[in-house]
Amino acid sequence: MRRWIPLVLVALLGAACSGADEPRSAPTTTPVTSATPSASATAPAVDPPHPVSLPALRAADLRGGGLRLGAEVARTPRHRQYAVTYRSGGLTISGRLAVPEGAGPFPAVVLAHGYIDPAVYVNGQGMTRERAWFGDRGYVALHVDYRGHAGSSPDRSGGLDMRMGYTEDVINAVAALRSWAGPVDDERVALVGRSMGGGIVYNALAVRPGLVDAAVVFAPVSSDAVDNFDHFIRGDAGRGDAARRILRRYGAPREAPAFWRGISARTYFTDITEPVLIHHGTADATCPIAWSRATARSLRAAGVDVTLRTYPGEQHAFGPQWALSMTRTDRFLRRHLSAG
Repeated sequence: MRRWIPLVLVALLGAACSGADEPRSAPTTTPVTSATPSASATAPAVDPPHPVSLPALRAADLRGGGLRLGAEVARTPRHRQYAVTYRSGGLTISGRLAVPEGAGPFPAVVLAHGYIDPAVYVNGQGMTRERAWFGDRGYVALHVDYRGHAGSSPDRSGGLDMRMGYTEDVINAVAALRSWAGPVDDERVALVGRSMGGGIVYNALAVRPGLVDAAVVFAPVSSDAVDNFDHFIRGDAGRGDAARRILRRYGAPREAPAFWRGISARTYFTDITEPVLIHHGTADATCPIAWSRATARSLRAAGVDVTLRTYPGEQHAFGPQWALSMTRTDRFLRRHLSAG
């Protein structure tokens, strides 16, 4: 099993282009320990933390396990896919699992998909091509549906937990894979997310340092929660009701800066221990590439091993250069998912 890395809970204020690298300057119950926008000046720790925050999630007794395989839903000459469920605290989370042919043990990835309206989302949607790609190349790949999606238990927060529940489901997916009797090498596990799922990966790395060996994100949202709220919720005329509910519950960023720092992964970048690979297209109109540049700068300033790969002309969904991004992902993971 991976060994947890104890850290002191701190709060920190605070916080190109080609396809080349931009280099840097466990058990089913996981213990805890665990900047906005810049990771330089320290701020007083909040004690106790706000119940909706990354520090509160870090302090929680997160329990994941009980991975169960259902029907076989897809097959290639190199891997099979199954509908699955697992436990995330008191909830049941559905998903899809790709398992390579052979005895293993195999390295594993947990896939965190981007935003899809839960009302229309179906099991395994959002990272279908990535799941198949990983399965064909010898990785066990667990795609998380998140609470409130497909066959998962309902999201009891009504969407007001600011993605903390989704983060918990991804962290618990790692524990579920490790406790499963299948062919997973639990010393070689990574997180992979796209868009909203990239932000969830950042959260998971900040909440559980040492959880995995590496992380990869594609076209991720900002690591600053204010950017995401302003862009996707307050800036969307069709989501006015959601914006008003959030503002009533938590206050605006200028009125309640401590709350917004507490749900921003960037606040806790100094705690991250895993290498991170970021893929982002320069023509992304959904998640501006400026967000990933700012994230990479903040990660680097916090001492994290981060690589930003940029793709000239590529848009949010990754089309023409998707194969290149996956080749680079495989190279990165095989370098960092070393046994022992």
